[in-house]
Amino acid sequence: MKKLKKKFKIYDPKIKEECAVFGISNVNDASTLTALGLHALQHRGQEGCGIVSYDGKKYHSEKRFGLVGDNFNDEKVIKKLPGKYAIGHNRYSTTGGTALRNVQPFFADTNAGGIGVAHNGNLTNAITLRNKLVEEGAIFYTTSDTETIVQLIAKSKRVKTIDKIIDAIFQIQGGYALVMMTQNTLIGVRDPYGIRPLVIGKLKNSYVLASETCAFDIIGAKFVREVENGEIVYIENDELKSVKPFPPRKIRPCVFEYIYFSRPDSILDGKTAYEHRKSFGAQLAKEDDINADLVVPVPDSGNAAALGYAEEKKMRFDLGLIRNHYVGRTFIEPSQKIRSLGVKLKLNPNISVIKNKKIILVDDSLVRGTTSSKIVKMLYDAGAKEVHVRIASPEIKFPDFYGVDTPTKKELMAANKSTDEICEFIKAKSLKFLTLNGLYIGMGFDKRNDSYPQLTDHHFTGEYPVKIIDELGEDKVTQLSLLSTASNN
Repeated sequence: MKKLKKKFKIYDPKIKEECAVFGISNVNDASTLTALGLHALQHRGQEGCGIVSYDGKKYHSEKRFGLVGDNFNDEKVIKKLPGKYAIGHNRYSTTGGTALRNVQPFFADTNAGGIGVAHNGNLTNAITLRNKLVEEGAIFYTTSDTETIVQLIAKSKRVKTIDKIIDAIFQIQGGYALVMMTQNTLIGVRDPYGIRPLVIGKLKNSYVLASETCAFDIIGAKFVREVENGEIVYIENDELKSVKPFPPRKIRPCVFEYIYFSRPDSILDGKTAYEHRKSFGAQLAKEDDINADLVVPVPDSGNAAALGYAEEKKMRFDLGLIRNHYVGRTFIEPSQKIRSLGVKLKLNPNISVIKNKKIILVDDSLVRGTTSSKIVKMLYDAGAKEVHVRIASPEIKFPDFYGVDTPTKKELMAANKSTDEICEFIKAKSLKFLTLNGLYIGMGFDKRNDSYPQLTDHHFTGEYPVKIIDELGEDKVTQLSLLSTASNN
């Protein structure tokens, strides 16, 4: 009977962001506000969460598996995290595995005092640095690339903490956003290209750092600005200071923050992610000439793009798929029959809307194509006359190495099949992707007139802004296992 209790994950075809970071300085109930901020950022990681606080004398740390609301909703837990300074982290593991010791923030004592570190992103030279540190006598407790950053800070011979951090980040490469805390100092760091996001907010006299602006809204803080690419900000005595140690570079944030990752109400480049996604849908409509009865989104990822598409085409928009928001990440039942129901556990057709209709089905992206094929079949089985699939982003042909969980190139449908072949695979009447130029036009750019690319768009182009030092070959290393050679845990 015990074998029947084995857990497996419900297959989720979406690419995943690694995690969320949050920090707040010099405020009462810092840990409570951090828990609220992490709750607003829950979409960025659901595997684990943690908070480190400082009470003026010592640091306190609590880490848990699972969701913020399930772990930091108890006054007893919050009381274990006293102090006016706190940083927090939501984890979606893309390196290092799911052991509790890999849940952040990490904490370490250095000769300049204690430091807590929360990290969003991936280091592309993590293995190389780790091996060098081990050869020099370092002992690693976790299998996360974040500990490499902590080790580099602790090892630095600089005197001031800020100089130790500068010393460390000059040695790392990749896409990263860091929120750190020392005695009475909150620190934020963004990689030289600004691939991973980090924003600054203010709550009265207190400063807040977070992955997205939606974390400010929940605690009543005001959005101040983004941390610039290659910038280090640090808050001491309620004063924000800035250091820019890197040579100037053109900012290239990850394009998927705009397409999928960021919560719809978060602000990116002066607009909400929702506005960007509606623009992508509208641009897709301009590039399309299909006739149908109504536009149906794949909830919730395709909602904004589908609405933008329908408004541009002046077509009827309706909810032809109903989403169950209460499906967990695991399901205790190993039978293949239950596995095959994976999509129906989350989505179900709204027959009254789709029966005998020609449908334009809109989603934000297509990765492996397996779920798209199941949704198309579901709609046909429910009586749809035609299903035309429209994707509000270009074809994903290349994996990511900067903190985004994507499959290997072998598993990416568009890397191995033409659009017509994908259409045949998912059994749609037709299939169309937003063009790369259309994506930029939807954001207000045009690659024909501006320097190109403006974003980190290697998912579509194969142009990686940061070299992958730890490259071992497509068949040996993926973004999900950059540290697999460093540890078997």
